[in-house]
Amino acid sequence: MKSRLKITFNAPVTIAFVFICFIVTFLGVSSGGAITRAYFMVYRGPWNSPFTYLRLFTHVLGHSGWDHFIGNAAYILLLGPLIEERHGSRKVIYVILITALVTGLVNILFFPTTALCGASGVVFAFIIITSLTGFRKGEIPLTFILVAVIFLGQQILDGVLIKDNISNISHIVGGIIGAIVGYRLNRR
Repeated sequence: MKSRLKITFNAPVTIAFVFICFIVTFLGVSSGGAITRAYFMVYRGPWNSPFTYLRLFTHVLGHSGWDHFIGNAAYILLLGPLIEERHGSRKVIYVILITALVTGLVNILFFPTTALCGASGVVFAFIIITSLTGFRKGEIPLTFILVAVIFLGQQILDGVLIKDNISNISHIVGGIIGAIVGYRLNRR
């Protein structure tokens, strides 16, 4: 008897999130960035506009182009299923939403002249959560320390030394959220 391989839908939230990001990136690129700027990029706007509040969450769906999307999607597809399998789909939704909200608010409040889009904060949250998978009470995994030093240290250095269009603060905030959420999820 030959066993047949079948494709399984193993991480529905992760797959749906990347698929939505793909569609939004396609629409953004097709419109020359107009759709991304209008609906999927967070920046300081009037607080009486419902779009200001919408963009606090939707900015993680928009990407500046295909390279930006592919870089984030690769990490999300690698790490998301591990988190989703271990902690459940609802927790992945929670991480995405809280990371979007906090990175959006930090950007609006502290960087009023800068627009932000992309799922990089979510990627860094996922990286840190994954590094905390082996956490036990009274212990700190060496992998967590190494990941924190390498990834977050690089972002801090890049933020200070390199002037580019990459929002290092969203990476740092995503990493902090990942550390807090990862600690809380794994201490149980």
